[in-house]
Amino acid sequence: MSAPVISFFNNKGGVGKTSLIYHLAWMYADNDWRVLAADLDPQANLTATFLKEDRLESVVFEYGDEADTIYECVQPLIRGVGDVADPVLEHIEADSLSENLALLSGDLSLSKFEDQLAGAWPRCADGEERAFRVASAFWRIMQQAARQHEADLVLMDLGPNLGAINRSALIAADYVVIPLAPDLFSIKGMRNLGPTLRKWREQWNDRLNKNPAQDLSLPEGKMQPVGYTVQQHSVRLDRPAKAYRRWIGRMPNVYREEILEELPDESVDVRSDHHCLALLKHYRSLMPLAQEARKPMFKLKYADGAIGAHAQAAKDTYADFKDLADEISRRIGTRPSRLAAQGHTDS
Repeated sequence: MSAPVISFFNNKGGVGKTSLIYHLAWMYADNDWRVLAADLDPQANLTATFLKEDRLESVVFEYGDEADTIYECVQPLIRGVGDVADPVLEHIEADSLSENLALLSGDLSLSKFEDQLAGAWPRCADGEERAFRVASAFWRIMQQAARQHEADLVLMDLGPNLGAINRSALIAADYVVIPLAPDLFSIKGMRNLGPTLRKWREQWNDRLNKNPAQDLSLPEGKMQPVGYTVQQHSVRLDRPAKAYRRWIGRMPNVYREEILEELPDESVDVRSDHHCLALLKHYRSLMPLAQEARKPMFKLKYADGAIGAHAQAAKDTYADFKDLADEISRRIGTRPSRLAAQGHTDS
């Protein structure tokens, strides 16, 4: 049985995507989920956020015999000497996580795999086995990693583009969450993303029955939309600043029309839209403190500089991300294995 893969994707950058995944991964782990964070963005920002500088340097620059990064996992395919290598995971240990959280590290060299992925896509339509092995490499690596970690959930980070790397990453996704910022380019990003996801889903479905290797496990390519989040640039009295209300107001119907191919509903705004998973605050000065401490905002303590109003704001972020994590898991119908084994229905 495969672990569900949730991708967080918009082809517009600067929407808080990596920070969102980082905080959700910690939140799920803190609530007894076994979580795999997979960094498939060639910029490797998620990896840089998780790992301390000395370990990051070792993982990224000191290639050895083990597949410490996603790029090293696909090296045998790139060199034409074998299939994907077994991934070596980074276990993120802090507080009471008890190794609930693991990282499949990213790598700037992953961009070197782009040409092979682009070339494999049309050859899958011709039923070429190696092309299927290349196109499905990310999914098979993530599932190997999930089995190693006994993960309940895989959270996948991607770069903001519609290239061959993201196409192969997204066919590996069961679910898609779209992070947005209240601006023109996020709206444009949704208009690009909806038709592209449908095209890739259809193309992959056409290719699946042409796989000549019966022992080769392939992703379904579901890419089911779960909803969207909105990173508010500015909040005043718990309401978005006037400059951003115009774009926030357009999000519900653009999401309906472009992502879901549904008719618009002019009576719905972003706060009443059930497709909106969360309106996330900017959090302002909390983020630098969290980055310096290398921990999520909701784990900041007095020693980290969370004093006075900062301390209360740090506590507030816990509720924000707990609610979001619970809503996502409810929508995808997944529970942590510990609770499932006990017959619980909450997350």
